[in-house]
Amino acid sequence: MDWLFSFPHMDDAALRDLKKVIDEGFRSFTRAYGDGLELIFEPIQHFLIWSERFMTKTPWPIVLILIALVAWFASRNWKIVSGTVVTLLLIGYFDMWDDTMKTVSMIFVCTVLSIVVGIPIGIAMSRSDRVQNVINPVLDVMQTMPSFVYLIPVVMLLGIGKVPGLIAVVIYAIPPMIRLTNLGIRLVDKDVLEAADAFGSSNWQKLKSVQMPLALPTIMAGINQTIMMALAMVVIASMIGVQGLGQPVLKAISNQYFTLGIFNGLAIVGIAIIFDRVSQAFGARLQKHREVVHG
Repeated sequence: MDWLFSFPHMDDAALRDLKKVIDEGFRSFTRAYGDGLELIFEPIQHFLIWSERFMTKTPWPIVLILIALVAWFASRNWKIVSGTVVTLLLIGYFDMWDDTMKTVSMIFVCTVLSIVVGIPIGIAMSRSDRVQNVINPVLDVMQTMPSFVYLIPVVMLLGIGKVPGLIAVVIYAIPPMIRLTNLGIRLVDKDVLEAADAFGSSNWQKLKSVQMPLALPTIMAGINQTIMMALAMVVIASMIGVQGLGQPVLKAISNQYFTLGIFNGLAIVGIAIIFDRVSQAFGARLQKHREVVHG
């Protein structure tokens, strides 16, 4: 009857050998290709450093005005703009400006990378059911994998620093970008596509001039979700050297600094609300524009 209470499993020695083989293979891969991978990611490192320097070295009134202008052009809503300005002023008043700007620059670079990588994959999925069937299980695994697990292979390949943290954040945050790009293109009205075919449009012309503009509100929802997930990953990525608001939170957890953790946590919430409101307002504007076009 023991088999009812003890699940049958691989022999301990065989399991240990299997794990050893996998670990050794990964280490060998790291030793052989680690330097080459670092060279591949070097442009991303320069982009991140440039973005961080711009956000931290530019005088704060200029950065505040630039962010307010972006919020206005995206939302055309004075309440959102005033909320953005007040939130950033409070963050600066409580001496969290530099860390916040580092976090904003990280989220900006992560979002750009997610768009550059995610949209082409989403387009490929929308064009082929076979590609969709292959990529969907991968996205399912990526979205259900505990966020800490992403740090293990990234650190083993690239070490500790900004770029490994950036890669981990992008991998964690990119699935909504891919899924909603695929969904947005697939939801484009077939009658509109038939009209484009009737005018002799090529596949590229249909994608560029019909499908992408009409799918843009859905794609914006994907960008919104990607930003939110990237912000959620910032604190965890601080464990491997990502600077910003995550590091004070990690320090507060380690040393039981209650106010430090609460203040920086609230700053992360404030930044998340700003990104969320601005991107949602922009998506709503695009949706209204699409309804006017259809009308």
